[in-house]
Amino acid sequence: MAKLQNRIISVDIFRGLTIVLMILVNTPGTWSAVYPPLLHADWHGYTPTDLVFPFFLFIVGTSIVFAYKNKTPNAATYKKITVRTLKLIGLGLFLGAFTISFPFIKEFSEIRFPGVLQRIGVVFFFAAVLFLNFNWKTLLGICISILVGYWLLMTLVPVEGVPSTLDRAPNNLANYVDLNVLGTHMWQPDYDPEGLLSTLPAICSALLGIFTGLILTSKQSQKVRIMVGLGGSMLLIGHLWDLVFPINKALWTSSFVLVTAGWANMFLALIYYLTDVKGLQFGSIFRYAGANAIVVYFLSSFITKLFYSIKVSADTSLHGWLFDTIYVHEFMPLQLSSLLYGLTVVAFYCLLAYVMYKKGIFIKV
Repeated sequence: MAKLQNRIISVDIFRGLTIVLMILVNTPGTWSAVYPPLLHADWHGYTPTDLVFPFFLFIVGTSIVFAYKNKTPNAATYKKITVRTLKLIGLGLFLGAFTISFPFIKEFSEIRFPGVLQRIGVVFFFAAVLFLNFNWKTLLGICISILVGYWLLMTLVPVEGVPSTLDRAPNNLANYVDLNVLGTHMWQPDYDPEGLLSTLPAICSALLGIFTGLILTSKQSQKVRIMVGLGGSMLLIGHLWDLVFPINKALWTSSFVLVTAGWANMFLALIYYLTDVKGLQFGSIFRYAGANAIVVYFLSSFITKLFYSIKVSADTSLHGWLFDTIYVHEFMPLQLSSLLYGLTVVAFYCLLAYVMYKKGIFIKV
C-alpha cells in the first residue's frame, strides 16, 4: 500500500472530477437539447447529474478531517472557519446579484439568496464545528437524528391545516418555508433547490464524508473494503427508504443523502484503490482542478453568466452566437453539439487549472 501522506491523491482527484462535472452539467450549448443523464430528475428519482452536488458536499466533509484533525476548537480555529464560510456565502450572493447593467447589481427583489456556494458555505461551517467538538459516535447520532427528523417533519407536519405532501405543491413543508421566509428571493416562484429546510440534511452529506475521511486517516489496513461496505450499506438503506421518503434532490431527502453518499464512497474507494494503493498515475488534470476547486467553479459560473448576458444582437447572447456559429451543424445531432460546447468549456477551465497549478497559484477561499 502506498504510504499515507498529508495529501491523499484520490481525494484530490475526486474533488477535481466533481468540479469538472459541475461545470459540464451547468454549461450545455443549449438547454433545449441535452442528453438525459446530463439533466436533473424532474422531481423524484435521480440521474448521474443529481450526484454531482452531493458528491462535492461529501468531499467537503472528507477534506474537513484532513484540515482540522489536529486543530483545537479555539477562537483562532473558529475564526478561520467563519471567515471561509463568509467568503463562500459572499461569492454566492455576488453571483446571484450581479448583472451587466449599471450599477451591476440587480434590484433587491430580484436577487436570489440561496445558491450552490451559499449552501457549501453553510454546510462547511456546521460540519467543521461539529467535527471539532464531537467524536464519530456522537456525529453518527447527530446525523441519524437529522435524517430521521427531517423525514418526520416533511411527512407528518401539516401545512396551514393541510396534510403535507412531497410533491411540488404549496403544502410541501420545505417549499412552504422557503416561500414564506425568502419570498421572491428564490430560484423558482414556488421552491428553491438550495432552500432553507433542505440545508439540514445537506449537512449530513458532509458528515457522511467526515466518516470516510476518518477511515482514510486511520490505521485500518482494509480501507477499500470498509468504504465499499459502507457505500453498499448506504445504497441499500437509501433505496429502501425511497419507498416511503422518495429520493429527491430538490428536497434533499434523507434517502437522497444516503444514496448519493453511498455512490460517493464507491467511486472514492475505486479511485483510492487505483491511485493510493496500486500507485497508478492517472487523473492529474482533475487534481489540478481540485487544487483550486472553488475558484474554478466561481469563474465558470461568473463567465457563463456574462456570456448569457452580453448581447451580440437584439435576441442573441454571446453564448448563443458562439454555440450557433461554431457547434451547430446539419450533420450533427443538436444534443451532441450541445455536449461538445460543454466539453469545450470544461477543457478551458481544466487548462486554466493546469496553468495555475504549475505556476504555484493556489487561491484558498
